[in-house]
Amino acid sequence: MSTHHPKIITEPPGPKALRIISEDSSFLMQSFIRWYPLVIERGYGAIVVDVDGNEYIDLNAGIAVCSIGHCHPRLIEAIEKQARKFQHYSITDFLYEPAVALAKEIIKITPGSLNKKVFYSNSGAEAIEASVKIARGYFRGLRPYIIAYIGSFHGRTFGALSLTSSKPIQRKWFYPFVPCIEHIPYPYCYRCPWKQEYPSCSYYCIDFIDEYYLQKYIPPDEVCAIVAEPIQGEGGYIVPPPEYWIRIKRLCEKYGILLIDDEIQAGIGRTGKWFSIEHWNVIPDIIAIAKGVAGGLPLGVTVGRGDVMNLPKGAHASTFGGNPISCMAAITVINVIRDEKLLENSLKLGEKTMKRLNELMEKYEVIGDVRGKGLMIGVELVKDRKSKKPAIREMEEIVIKCFKKGIALIGAGKSTIRISPPLVITEELLMKSIDILEETLKEVVNSQ
Repeated sequence: MSTHHPKIITEPPGPKALRIISEDSSFLMQSFIRWYPLVIERGYGAIVVDVDGNEYIDLNAGIAVCSIGHCHPRLIEAIEKQARKFQHYSITDFLYEPAVALAKEIIKITPGSLNKKVFYSNSGAEAIEASVKIARGYFRGLRPYIIAYIGSFHGRTFGALSLTSSKPIQRKWFYPFVPCIEHIPYPYCYRCPWKQEYPSCSYYCIDFIDEYYLQKYIPPDEVCAIVAEPIQGEGGYIVPPPEYWIRIKRLCEKYGILLIDDEIQAGIGRTGKWFSIEHWNVIPDIIAIAKGVAGGLPLGVTVGRGDVMNLPKGAHASTFGGNPISCMAAITVINVIRDEKLLENSLKLGEKTMKRLNELMEKYEVIGDVRGKGLMIGVELVKDRKSKKPAIREMEEIVIKCFKKGIALIGAGKSTIRISPPLVITEELLMKSIDILEETLKEVVNSQ
């Protein structure tokens, strides 16, 4: 497979792709941003094939969803087997074993003791919505405030969007949002909001939350939760400094605030651990899971402490949440990750990729920062390293040129290239992709 990829036989978008692109613009609301006109027909492993027969190395995994690759035979078998039994009956009003079986697996792999409970929905946004309702419900409405981060992305439904602050266009025209939600700066060391440097900053970003928010602005005894991505995804694949989440957890414990961990993009092995928060040995109170958990089928999971996951009957439900086919798919994804040692593969290939990218940073001034864990890696491009002005045009040009050459990757933040391939990707395919990325980077830099 790897020796012949990528394979471009017709310059994309080809004739079949152009027809579908035209129809798409006629019949679908164009409220989303496509990075480039890739029209998928099928996929296998870490390869996607477009309708004109071009084969691409997939470095985005359907936005970190296809965790065990495309059309894994065990996943196809599990989906087909369950579909022949029954497709839906709603755990909102009835019961079935796949929902219970998956809950047991989720409880095993999430950090913390086994005294946890699970709620199912259909997506990451819904998993966040459930998390927020559960947190407010835990305090019986006596703690209305929720703290989220600037640069975060938690979804586009109204509650989730009220937490999201990744790009202004995501919030434009939709005010007013859910009240009592406040945003704090994310620990983005490369672009520190306070113009300080780690480690001489002594984690001022934590002191700021306590001294300026909780002691002067928001009554801490009215805050129910802090909602956070341990590694910020859409905001730019940003990794906080080593002790940040440990100190945030201490701050939460100081004031009795719940920590809601958004693992929607970083979870299910992407960073080389089941959940990214494990890199800091922190145990959240609630975890929101989606994207990679069911290998491409819709499923959101909210899991948390048993005493916290305690909304009264009728307070929250989801007709399609915990669909039996999605549940069986998720169990299969978890087993494949275990059996094929994909956590280890993510760590190993992540280290090799980071090494290659850091070598490129030494050669090219346009690379300002390389960061990540496992197969969740960001390459931030800048006009120059002194000003750190985001190289937005260069990033977009590189992404499009890579697409033309058969590499499917996308950006994050203002000017960061994100690398998040299926966890099954081979070293050969990944290194070939980095070769093409370097070739393209050189072309763009030399054309300036």
